[in-house]
Amino acid sequence: MQAIDIVAEINVEQTVRVQQIGAMFDVPAHEKSRVEWHGEIPIDRPDWSVGLIVGPSGSGKSTIARQLFGSHYEPKLRWTPRAVIDDCAPRLSVEEVSQAFSSVGFNSIPSWVRPYAVLSNGERFRVELARRLLELPDPIVVDEFTSVIDRQVAQIGAFAVQKYVRKNKRRFVGISCHYDVIDWLQPDWIFEPATMAFTPRGSLQQRPSLDISICRVPYSAWHMFSPFHYMSASLNRAAKCFGLFVGKRIAAFAGILGKPISGGPLAGTWIAGVSRVVTLPDWQGLGLAFVLLEKLAAAYAASGHRFRNYPAHPAFIRAHRKTTWRLMKAAGNFSTVSEMRKSDGRPKWGGRPCAVYEYIGPVMDKREAQLVLGVDI
Repeated sequence: MQAIDIVAEINVEQTVRVQQIGAMFDVPAHEKSRVEWHGEIPIDRPDWSVGLIVGPSGSGKSTIARQLFGSHYEPKLRWTPRAVIDDCAPRLSVEEVSQAFSSVGFNSIPSWVRPYAVLSNGERFRVELARRLLELPDPIVVDEFTSVIDRQVAQIGAFAVQKYVRKNKRRFVGISCHYDVIDWLQPDWIFEPATMAFTPRGSLQQRPSLDISICRVPYSAWHMFSPFHYMSASLNRAAKCFGLFVGKRIAAFAGILGKPISGGPLAGTWIAGVSRVVTLPDWQGLGLAFVLLEKLAAAYAASGHRFRNYPAHPAFIRAHRKTTWRLMKAAGNFSTVSEMRKSDGRPKWGGRPCAVYEYIGPVMDKREAQLVLGVDI
């Protein structure tokens, strides 16, 4: 049981303005200003991963956190004019860094090679979280958690960080004046300094639901998403374009191209192949791109088409390792049909390290598939 016994007292200089304010608002004159907090908080128990200290400004959140966590209280990170991926500790591999970036919803690879100074507030929030999770010892304490970002980004970021913390068996404490992150952060305990109330929470609840719909969108929608794709801003004009909407706001995009198979027993058949799939930065961390692809795959399966994706991002490849997808080609290798050979007969490696996965999951009802695909089947 951690004891809280804090008394903060400072001298008040009775300047002319202080005396005028006292007279105007009937504030009693005091030589000293004193605030204090006393109580106990059982954070030394072993069965927690995520904690939240929450309350209005001036309620003592930061003061109490400094006493409880000492040197763990939000050490400052150093940022340079280099790419943010280079600001991460040299001991970390690119795989470790990319996994942490993706896990907190910092998935826009073009932003990985930009300096911290040019990132948006939401991107700064997420890359800071990733670095703290990667580089700092437990417990990781973050003051002003989600305070300077859009509330939607805050909620999604809170959900993403708790997933990473629990998966990697870490400990995290957020300090915030916003109560709207509670259902997304899913803390194991909540402490409110304003009332000195400590509330342990039971089993994890399902995150708040989202109102999601998927439909065809015009090619022009691609221009909103193209800056955030890791390869290029180009998309074949023949691509069929689809959007995933949360409520009335578009959050993810997929461009699908028909690809003929030229060799082997499947020669002459067509595959619906993913050409581009992107989630807007504010919505990253919830797996919406994968939701979009699985729905499209099930709809194309209802129309009699095979459906394939070609992921190169390590986190996206890991997401396909489930029973609804079959690995056709591992990342970094050419397929048997398309591989190139050197003059000595050995395989010639190169190209993008894409894997190939084919959808083998449930088939969507035909009427629902027609609504999703926008065509009669």
